Amino acid sequence: MALINSEVKAFKAQAYQNGKFFEVTEKDIKGKWSVFFFYPADFTFVCPTELGDLADQYDALKAMGVEVYSVSTDTHFTHKAWHDASETIKKIRYPMLGDPTGTLTRNFGVMIEEEGLALRGTFVVDPQGKIKIEEIHDLGIGRDASELKRKIQAAQYVASHPGEVCPAKWKAGDATLKPSLDLVGKI
Repeated sequence: MALINSEVKAFKAQAYQNGKFFEVTEKDIKGKWSVFFFYPADFTFVCPTELGDLADQYDALKAMGVEVYSVSTDTHFTHKAWHDASETIKKIRYPMLGDPTGTLTRNFGVMIEEEGLALRGTFVVDPQGKIKIEEIHDLGIGRDASELKRKIQAAQYVASHPGEVCPAKWKAGDATLKPSLDLVGKI
């Protein structure tokens, strides 16, 4: 069942970021755009390539008013250990949420129950706490942070321009569409 336009459920998670541990809840995401970037596990293979790619886009995302939360069912202690051990993961400056109980992972519908791991799930949440983008991949398929950035730009544009929509391959600055009877059958 799709989560689009549903509100993020209540959660409490321990995070690791920039050498510190702290708690993150659903209240912390209100008022800004957020990305929840679920991945199977620390100390794996595809995961560091994705998280490193996301780290490379972090400054651009922050400039767009977006906070990124990576999430796995590992603990925040494991996130710190991985951060300390991996050159790729050392680049990460966004919060890494630990979800050892699987609550957050289940809330977003990406838990692989028999393995206790998350699918590769990406969720973009608007400042009101509603999910606007939902994308779920099988474990072997890595994601592209530049494409995520483009999708967030489209979501932000649509949110700030009621009555307009972004067509396929839309990029910031491109023309949008204003759905109307006049467009039916003419695109």
